[in-house]
Amino acid sequence: MNVEAVKERAKNNFSGGMNCSQSVLLAFVDELGEEKIGISHDAAMKLSSSFGGGMGRLREVCGAVSGMFMVAGLVKGYDENSEPDAKAKHYELIQSMAKRFVEKNGSIICRTLLGLDNGISGFNPDNPVPEARTSSYYKKRPCVELVGDAAEIAAELLFPEI
Repeated sequence: MNVEAVKERAKNNFSGGMNCSQSVLLAFVDELGEEKIGISHDAAMKLSSSFGGGMGRLREVCGAVSGMFMVAGLVKGYDENSEPDAKAKHYELIQSMAKRFVEKNGSIICRTLLGLDNGISGFNPDNPVPEARTSSYYKKRPCVELVGDAAEIAAELLFPEI
């Protein structure tokens, strides 16, 4: 696996109809294989299905970022048998991933990335019905590039040997 391959797979996943979170997570599942990543294709599709559109089109944390964090959890996550400081180490990794994404894109918040930030805080969901994936949809949304960025960051930080 190389960084460009997983980045392109994530972008193709999104262009093929997956949501942003699915696009990133499935790029790694399909590129590395279910055994190495620790989850089946079908389970990954279902797990990440709720995180598209900034968590169910709530426009909160970008789904590409959520997918990137899911990959980090599967590859470098902690469990009840981990060393005592494993949680802090993992959160440090998550924060470094988020920082790199913000440096590249300005935010990890979906509504901000899409230019929908209207200054209203609190519960302000978007229409739950996703827009049709047409050429005009892809022209007005930066999501293809965002999933590519998230996959690239995850590949570089989680798999430095590639």
